[in-house]
Amino acid sequence: MARATSPRIRQHPPAAPATVTVVGGGFAGLAAAIAAAEGGARVTVHEAHHTLGGRARTADGTYRTNEGPHALYNGGPHWAWLKQRDLLGPLAPLPPLEGTRLRLRHHGSLRRTPPLAMLRLLRRSPEQAPVDEDFHTWASRQVGEEGARAAAHYTAVALFHHDPGSLSARFVHTRLRRATKLPPEAHYPVGGWGAVVDRMAARAWNLGVRVETLSRVHDLDEHARRGPVIVATSLDAARRLLKDDTLTWESGRTALIDLALRSRRGDLFALSDLDGTGWIERFTAQDRTLAPEGEQLLQGQVPLAPHESAADGVARAEELLDLGFRDWRERVTWRRSAVANGRTGAVDRPGTTWRDRPAVDRGDGVFLAGDQVAAPGLLSEVSFNSAIEAVSLALTGTGRLGADTPWVDLETA
Repeated sequence: MARATSPRIRQHPPAAPATVTVVGGGFAGLAAAIAAAEGGARVTVHEAHHTLGGRARTADGTYRTNEGPHALYNGGPHWAWLKQRDLLGPLAPLPPLEGTRLRLRHHGSLRRTPPLAMLRLLRRSPEQAPVDEDFHTWASRQVGEEGARAAAHYTAVALFHHDPGSLSARFVHTRLRRATKLPPEAHYPVGGWGAVVDRMAARAWNLGVRVETLSRVHDLDEHARRGPVIVATSLDAARRLLKDDTLTWESGRTALIDLALRSRRGDLFALSDLDGTGWIERFTAQDRTLAPEGEQLLQGQVPLAPHESAADGVARAEELLDLGFRDWRERVTWRRSAVANGRTGAVDRPGTTWRDRPAVDRGDGVFLAGDQVAAPGLLSEVSFNSAIEAVSLALTGTGRLGADTPWVDLETA
C-alpha cells in the first residue's frame, strides 16, 4: 500500500522591506524617517545642510537661538508621539512669577490684560467662525472693530503674518484660542528645539536610518526607482525639485530679532503688540541654559507687509523694546537680525482650509511633508501630520483612512 504523503506547502520568501528616501532632515523629514523605519522600511535621509534640524535647528555657541520664537504645543498629536518615544526630553517650565510679566501694548501703552472685547471673542468656539469670511469682518460683527483688531494682532505670535485680520476667520480664531489657552499649551524643551532634533536623530540612527548630510538632491529619478520618496523641504525647494509650479501657498514674511542683554531684575517675560503685529519674548525666563550667566536671551518676530523692509521690522521691534525693556540699549551684549520669507508656515485665505493646500500624495511614489502641505494643525504640527500621512501612503497606500496613525484634525477638534 502506498504511503499517504502530505501535500508540500510552497514556502514564499518574505517580502523585501520597502526602500524609502527622505529629502530634507528637518522636523518633518526626521518624523517621516522614524515612522518609516518603525514600519520596517529601509530609510535614507538626504540633508543639504551640514547639520539636521531645518527650521527647528538651534544655533551652537554662546547664545542658543532658534529661527525665531519657538515653542512646542502640547495640544497636538506630535506631542503624544514624541512623548511615547521619549523624545520630548526635559521641559523648561515658566516660573509663576515670570508668567505675570506678560505685557500687551494697546493704544501706545503697556497693560497687563487684553481688552474686554478680545476676552469676549475668546468665548466663541472655532466652529462658530466661518471659513469663507475674513477674521476682521467676522470678529468685528461679534465684538466690535477694536476688539477684532487687537485679537488679530495678538495671533501674529502663531501666524507670522502682517495682517491676520485678512485671513480666514476659522483659521485665525482656532489659533487665537490655542495661543491664549489656560493653562498654556506652549512648552519649551531645555536647550532649545535642537535638543529635540538631536534625540530624533539618535532615534533614527538606532532604527538603522542612513543619514547623509551635505547631500543636496537635484533629481528624484534615481531615488524614485528604488522606492517611495518623501520630499520634506520648504515648498519653494519642493517646487524646484519636482518642477511643479502648482506647489505654492501663501506664507508670512517676518523680521526676526535676537538680543542678549545683561540681566536686570524685573524684565518682562514677553511683550505682544496689539496696536500692530509683533512679539518679543525673553527665552531665558524659563531656560537659563540659553545664555551665559548674567545675561538674558530675547527673541522677537515682527511680521512685514509687502512694502516694508527688514529695517522697518527692526525699527518696530526697537519701539517695543523701548517700551518694555528699560535701558536695553545700554545692556546689549550681542544682537542680530534676519528675515524669514516663506518659512513661517501656511496661512489660509477666506474660502480655503488646509485641505486646499498642495496634497501630500504627488503621484508616482512621491509624497510631500512640511508646514505648507495639506495637513491640519498649528505650525510644526502641520509638518508632523503631513510626514505621518506621507509614510502611511508610502508604505500601505491607504493614507490615514484605516491606518494606525495619530492624526488629529486640530482645525475642528
